[in-house]
Amino acid sequence: MKVAEIRRYPVKSLLGETLPAATVRERGIEGDRLWAVRDADGKFGSGKNTRRFRRMAGLFDLSAYGGEPAPTVRLPDGREFTADDPAAHRAVSAHLGRPVTLAREAAVPHHDEGPVSLVTTAALARLTGLCGPDPGLDTIDPLRFRANLLLDLAGPPSFPEDDWPGRVLRIGPRLVLRVVRPLTRCVMIDMAQSVAPDRNDLLKTLADAHDMTFGVFAAVEQPGPVTVGDRCRWA
Repeated sequence: MKVAEIRRYPVKSLLGETLPAATVRERGIEGDRLWAVRDADGKFGSGKNTRRFRRMAGLFDLSAYGGEPAPTVRLPDGREFTADDPAAHRAVSAHLGRPVTLAREAAVPHHDEGPVSLVTTAALARLTGLCGPDPGLDTIDPLRFRANLLLDLAGPPSFPEDDWPGRVLRIGPRLVLRVVRPLTRCVMIDMAQSVAPDRNDLLKTLADAHDMTFGVFAAVEQPGPVTVGDRCRWA
């Protein structure tokens, strides 16, 4: 098993970036979901409604990539603003049709469930077998699941992560993760994002066949670097 893809989402629920390498600390990939769109009620933009999050149409029209001291947000018309620029707040508010600000994480992490999310090529192949690939691809586009790490796992299509909770995974020379539990999915996986079009079958299929879960999240036991191509092994 090896790392096939690394993704970071500098602003929660916006499109993110694919990286050749990253640093993983106790909080997760450095800079991942460190910022979020916050509305006037203090709720954060998401694809679902919960106590902390509010569904906001149009978030997937926006993208963000890392930078210091704040990430850069790109609008559909090509304009770019740093997330700490008041002009960014006004532009994103106008795009979403509601007053919002871009807020850096405070005491409570912006992650939905945990620091580092993982999916495998085997699970993608299994789900593709159940409901078909995305147009123009031979699989379901992994970007739908917004995972930090896509792991290339040889073998037949399956949901191998079902057996992972509680296990310790070493990645590359120093990074050590402990898998916590499966990731519960929401309607976001069916929504159009980047090159992936709208679907209406993925969440229903997972609800019927896999308790509405796909992939897992992990806690960081030992921080370290991760690079595409790194080998993964169980401790």
